Amino acid sequence: MTRQFLMNLLLMFIWVALTGTFNYSNFFFGFLLGYFILWLLVKGESYENKKYFNRVPKAISFLLYFIYEMLKANLHVAYDVITPNYFMKPGIVKYPLEVDNDWQINLLSSCISLTPGTLIMDVSHDKKALYIHNMYLKDKDEFIKNIKHGFERRILELTR
Repeated sequence: MTRQFLMNLLLMFIWVALTGTFNYSNFFFGFLLGYFILWLLVKGESYENKKYFNRVPKAISFLLYFIYEMLKANLHVAYDVITPNYFMKPGIVKYPLEVDNDWQINLLSSCISLTPGTLIMDVSHDKKALYIHNMYLKDKDEFIKNIKHGFERRILELTR
């Protein structure tokens, strides 16, 4: 999988060098073009060689979901700051983890902490729970469900 990613980057840089245009859209188009060329080359090969082509769309989906959640949380916090009333209902939630290795826990906790209004306070010693502080905790079960079906599900899809 790493080999295919490096080949994709190499094809991207070749495209940018051939066109002579060094801007973000050209890099992005070169990456997509390289991805498509590599996909055509491994079309009939084994599943192991196709893992890269399943993960790239999942990684893009994860990134877009993270950006969406961050923008939504930023607007929520900004609205609370500029209005005269405060809508804060802070609370701490013990969140049960499905992710099982350190890398997945770190990615999940980073995504949660980077989203305004939430902060990871601690990870349990057995790595089965996160303690999360939330500024706008209306319903604990709904908050847990949103993370389960949002960030954690996408992290599990991406890393397995």
